[in-house]
Amino acid sequence: MTATALGFTRVGDMLGIESVQPLFTRSQIGSQNRTELHLAAEIRTWTPQYQPSDTFRGHFEFGLKYERLNFEFFSRVFERINPQDIIAWLQDAPTGAYARRTAFLYEWFTGKTLDAPDTAANVGYVDAIDPALYLTATRPANHKRWKVRNNLPGPRSYCPLVYLGPQPERNLYDVQAGVERLNTTYGADLLLRSAAWLTLKESRASFAIEREQEQGDRVKRFAAAIGELSGRMEAPLESAGLTQLQTAILGSTALRLGVRQSPVFVGQSGFQGQVVHYIAPPPAAVQDMLQGLRSFETSTRRALPDTTTEITAETSAETTAGTATVARAAAVSFAFVYLHPLSDGNGRVHRFLFNHLLAADGAVPPNLIIPVSATIAGSPAGRAAYDRVLESFSKPLMRRYEGRYRFATLHTYPDGVTSDFHFAAEQDALHAWRYPDLTPHVRYFSDLLRDTVDHEMAREAAALRDNDAAREAIKQWVEMPDPDADRIIASLRSNGWTVTGKLRRDQPDIFAPGGRLHHLQDAMVEAVKEAMTRHGASAR
Repeated sequence: MTATALGFTRVGDMLGIESVQPLFTRSQIGSQNRTELHLAAEIRTWTPQYQPSDTFRGHFEFGLKYERLNFEFFSRVFERINPQDIIAWLQDAPTGAYARRTAFLYEWFTGKTLDAPDTAANVGYVDAIDPALYLTATRPANHKRWKVRNNLPGPRSYCPLVYLGPQPERNLYDVQAGVERLNTTYGADLLLRSAAWLTLKESRASFAIEREQEQGDRVKRFAAAIGELSGRMEAPLESAGLTQLQTAILGSTALRLGVRQSPVFVGQSGFQGQVVHYIAPPPAAVQDMLQGLRSFETSTRRALPDTTTEITAETSAETTAGTATVARAAAVSFAFVYLHPLSDGNGRVHRFLFNHLLAADGAVPPNLIIPVSATIAGSPAGRAAYDRVLESFSKPLMRRYEGRYRFATLHTYPDGVTSDFHFAAEQDALHAWRYPDLTPHVRYFSDLLRDTVDHEMAREAAALRDNDAAREAIKQWVEMPDPDADRIIASLRSNGWTVTGKLRRDQPDIFAPGGRLHHLQDAMVEAVKEAMTRHGASAR
């Protein structure tokens, strides 16, 4: 019987496979070729002449040709497929590009060797995945056995997938160009002055995202870590780098530092007991996966110029990173938070990595912080969007394994953690944990950067510019220290350009009736108002 479903969907039907992360492309036979795009899927209809043979070979080759890849699906397929099916394909088409790619992928995902001869020496190399469509390794390694360029972005232990799409359709935010526009509009000196405020704002917002109580010393400590380390660490994901980050963020008195050796879940306590929102990989897999993430971060680095140049009043923020870094910064950062490798501080390190990788790749100068956490925490919509992108992986995972975890016998683990959490499906879930599709996360991060740079940072720079103009307007009438001028400006702006009783008490010489400079009051108020509204009202 000829199946209606085609490609990877049909392969899944044949092998009884259903992935945690559903296939993005669903192919079927119909009367005309068309594509229907949905929020998290595309339905592709093909006319009958595209119908492949109803075999693993026919449908898997069709999927490689026409459909979005899914590494978790591949991992499950190659665990279950009879290797003889691939060997027979190779015997029939020993030089075929799709046969060789399939053989390479089988051996890569399983670690097993097919009982088949190597590809002939005179056959040309093909890419494992299309570098025009996916985030790939910068320097592929030639795999001689199958004549395949291994451009997979990470190793078998942890290899997230990012679909970038055709270049004209990507529409990823160019954060480098956005920062340069700010620099051109407001000047490097203004951006440099805003950096300290943005760093503190980012720190405070990161605590808000964690729903932790804001304490001044903790906020300042995290702000100092961002300011001192962002873009300046050689290897933040190595053991020494993670310890340095944890200590800088949590303080030397933190109860537990280092990579966790105990199970962990993200959840909350309720009237019905513990509510589990996400289960992280088991401690036995964490070190191997963390090393895989380090390899992913290293292999996706682009060839970039010196990235140590900082914004100064004399130099512009010229870099050449483009949009490439946006994809890898999002992938590394979200992969880290799903791995949840640390005993404490995973969320803050995750958001630190956003800024660090942008600076390390030369997309932004290392002394300029992009306050993405402030945008996330700044509105209910911002927080909801952040939660949605995290749930794009966590929700399918929890739906799949509902009822497979429990709270039972207490056990003390090597890192000193005592836990009664037990998860019975660790081995099956490793297919999803090791190979998350982070395409939605890249799109989200691109939009987040666009909103933060073009709006949040632009508003801050405009506020500084207008405040400077208002200070200068005041000093045309009265010479005074900057802090006094700033308090006058803030009071007038927040009270509709009217003089309050408090302002009269604070500055009686100017604003109190009978004051020595009271005759200047109206002119000064008008000058401040004109300066602050010249470019449109701005507020920090």
